[in-house]
Amino acid sequence: MKQVMTDLWETRTESPSPGLTVHAYLWTRPGGNVLFYNTGHRSEIDAMSQRGGVAWQLLSHRDEKGESLALIRGRYGATLGVHRAEAASYDDLCPADLLFDDRQVLACDVEVVPTPGHSPGSVCFIASGTGGRRYLFTGDTLYRAGDGTWQAGFIPGYTTEADRVTLADSLRLLKTLQPDVVLSSAFGGDSGYEVMAPGVWPARVDAALERLLRRDNGRRSG
Repeated sequence: MKQVMTDLWETRTESPSPGLTVHAYLWTRPGGNVLFYNTGHRSEIDAMSQRGGVAWQLLSHRDEKGESLALIRGRYGATLGVHRAEAASYDDLCPADLLFDDRQVLACDVEVVPTPGHSPGSVCFIASGTGGRRYLFTGDTLYRAGDGTWQAGFIPGYTTEADRVTLADSLRLLKTLQPDVVLSSAFGGDSGYEVMAPGVWPARVDAALERLLRRDNGRRSG
């Protein structure tokens, strides 16, 4: 695992399908660590024991489903949290312990922000890290492309034209947030996160929204 912030660790890159690369992130905290997204790397799951294990695992959407969910729960007793709209997607491998619907703050001090559009149950998460840094985990609602831009998770054949409208509304919501570090699940290039200078985030979202509404945001930049 790679330490990217004082209290934040990034798992090794993996490619669950051709053209797709992902990371998961472990947020270490005194009240129990939180794993955002998912990893299939057994060695990374083992390494989490050296940093206090996993008390919570929060998924941004159903594409993060995998057999490792049961492994993480079995090893660390992690509470698995997903959006209620996609809960049935996990029943065959690892039924969720915690279902969320609306914007709320969980017992692990993570704020859930529903952002449908990429999928019906897509959510983003906000956590306050060491030194008051505000971490925003965007899942695939917004992902960091290979050229360093942020792009909306609209994929023709997967998301519909109605989803485009819903996703645009979700981006407008994300624009109102003030993150210091933004971390996506899927990404292009060699990094899925960016440290945001003050005032930069709204412009990043505006650019993604413009591409989405121009209808040319149908292909990931690698």
